[in-house]
Amino acid sequence: MIDVYDFKNCDTCRKALKWLSENNFEHRFHDFRRDGLDRQKLGRWAAARGWETLLNRRSTTWRGLADTDKDGIDGAQAEALMAAHPALIKRPVFEAAGRVIVGFRDEQRKQLAG
Repeated sequence: MIDVYDFKNCDTCRKALKWLSENNFEHRFHDFRRDGLDRQKLGRWAAARGWETLLNRRSTTWRGLADTDKDGIDGAQAEALMAAHPALIKRPVFEAAGRVIVGFRDEQRKQLAG
């Protein structure tokens, strides 16, 4: 079972869900807005992949933050910001067979398929 974490109206998420279905991967979807985000789960993701991988510095939400929030950011600050603003998380996030996979490019598809 692959758990997919994202926003329902995200284009990349829709592509990922379609790909999972077309390739017969059993999965379930968790919408950050509808289902919320467990802070402990976010901490596990950061420990597994690194907060730098999870933090989407290209997002509109990131650009909208005050410079004081962004300057000299560390892991604890990044996790607090992502918990407060899940749109800061690079998406989708997959949990599969004890692994955390972030994003949906060719590399991540290979990891999901393997």
